[in-house]
Amino acid sequence: MSKVVVLGAGSWGTALAIALADNGHEVRMWAHRKEHVDEINRTHRNDKYLDVDIPNNITAFHHMEEATKDAEAVIVVVPTKAIREVCGQLKNYITSSTQVIHATKGIEPGTLKRVSEMIAEEMPDFPYENIVVLSGPSHAEEVALRHPTTVSASALNLDSARQAQDLFNSENLRVYTSDDIVGIEVGGALKNIIALGAGISDGLGYGDNAKAALITRGLAEIARLGTTLGANPLSFLGLSGVGDLIVTCTSPHSRNWRAGNLLGKGMILDQVLEEMGMVVEGVRTVQAANQFAKEQNVEMPITQGLYQVLFEDKAPKDVVDELMTRSKRQEIDDISNLLKERYSDK
Repeated sequence: MSKVVVLGAGSWGTALAIALADNGHEVRMWAHRKEHVDEINRTHRNDKYLDVDIPNNITAFHHMEEATKDAEAVIVVVPTKAIREVCGQLKNYITSSTQVIHATKGIEPGTLKRVSEMIAEEMPDFPYENIVVLSGPSHAEEVALRHPTTVSASALNLDSARQAQDLFNSENLRVYTSDDIVGIEVGGALKNIIALGAGISDGLGYGDNAKAALITRGLAEIARLGTTLGANPLSFLGLSGVGDLIVTCTSPHSRNWRAGNLLGKGMILDQVLEEMGMVVEGVRTVQAANQFAKEQNVEMPITQGLYQVLFEDKAPKDVVDELMTRSKRQEIDDISNLLKERYSDK
């Protein structure tokens, strides 16, 4: 059993802390607000985020130094926009032998860095190959209720991924390993974009046909960009590709789907974010992916259309009409060409 710290006390951080506590680990949760910490320790609840009881072997902390003392593993579960600030503090309290796992899904606008790259920049003395990403189709609400869930632990160093697998694996949470950290992070981040689109489609009153088309063509966009960045295209057929797309695009548990649904029903972005009251990672990821697509010359019409809805006040219905009237083409020709280019010299 290990001493484990979960940095971030939102819904996903709380669910992962519960999963670790169920495995018998000594679990500490760190939260930015002292009143949040006090509530968790006093009531063993985190009602703003999850309607579940928190096990007694979980203790919340406000000071990171105290929370991370003698920790063998640190799970980073804060929003993308807070990664740099949190890891800038974390580097002062861990060693190169500490296990570092992140479970945040996003890409940083401007720099276009994946989360593991952001962590590496803020913690330059920590070996990049040992940073693990935990990702997959995993609603926090269901993990906290011990419903069967599968995820992937990925790192360039497969031994690090296996250590994360041992830490989390249980009868309720099955963990697979991968060394394709690029594919796992890109799939986990970009699926939030497609979930926004699925919510918009539902909000507009379209049916299952439209959502199936959106998910399938969204997967093609994710694979195009991910393969261009060096990911293994087969990763997008796995948990962090197809799996995460299905769960995020079809469930009201998904905050990205809920945000898109409100947009489809006529709200503007500021109203949606105020109504949600929680971070909607897909909004920032749309910015980053749209920039990425332009710089890498990758065709991503769904992402571009969502960018126009979110940041250029374009009507969602107009974007759908434009997507449906694009020029004719073969279904998988673009991905085939990418693969031919990659492997032509090998």
